[in-house]
Amino acid sequence: MAAIFGQIDFTDNLKVNLFRKGAKKIYVNDSLLKKQSEIQNYIRSVCFCSNDIYIVKSEPSYRRSWIDKVVSQLEPVYIELIHRFNRLLKQRSHFWRSENFQTETSSEIIESFDIQMSLISTRIFRRRRRALSKIKPYVEYWHNHLSKSKEQIGINYLSCLENMNQEEEEEEVISKKIVEQLQKQRSIEAVTGKCNFGPHRDDIEFLINNISIRKYGSSGQQRTFILALKMAELDLLRNMINLPPLLILDDVLAELDITRQNLLLNSVGKDSQCFISATHLDKFNQSFLSSSQIIYL
Repeated sequence: MAAIFGQIDFTDNLKVNLFRKGAKKIYVNDSLLKKQSEIQNYIRSVCFCSNDIYIVKSEPSYRRSWIDKVVSQLEPVYIELIHRFNRLLKQRSHFWRSENFQTETSSEIIESFDIQMSLISTRIFRRRRRALSKIKPYVEYWHNHLSKSKEQIGINYLSCLENMNQEEEEEEVISKKIVEQLQKQRSIEAVTGKCNFGPHRDDIEFLINNISIRKYGSSGQQRTFILALKMAELDLLRNMINLPPLLILDDVLAELDITRQNLLLNSVGKDSQCFISATHLDKFNQSFLSSSQIIYL
């Protein structure tokens, strides 16, 4: 077993026990957290690693995972919301694959699923879209700062909902539309056993001058955008919770050119505690190294 000790804001003591087998255990002030996700009630962090480039250029699941992490940092209760939706999705799929859907009560069961999924889907949908609207101004600022250009960026939430007004926020209206969509695809779902409608199928579109970065952006544009996205995430958290979150840079300098490296290094560590992992120190300028604590492993 290995243990990690830390202190949060000089008030709460943190301990993490790591085991060769089994899940880790997290303690705050010697009290075991029932759910590991509860640590977000005490500490916030933004991690930037080389694989984050896939948020911009890969499949929708990467973008959904990213926005879910952003929302959960702002509202830790959101994690349980996602868990509940995933459980419902699994139960719904199991229902279609069982013989139960051929019974007299099958319509009542699936209608119950529709109601539960519509409520949770609505809450996920609204929180994702709200988080995107909040983070967009920060992305615009950092993109202009990093690219030194006047390119116009766009961030759009692409929902499975048909004819959804982007300004429409009423929970009952959205929930009703979700139920209608679930009913429309019910015959196909009964055959495939898969629910093809819901937040698990949504996507986020990133644009530069109304052109998709994922489809047509250069490698440099994609790297600049993901860096702006991460720095925006840091600023959003800092301003929303009035505390500087931890910034974790996991061997990302190799993915950036010299200009972007310097812009990043000059921006980190001023207001947030920053942890950087790297395999070579020659990527850092001497002044940055002299003001940093270096641990060799």
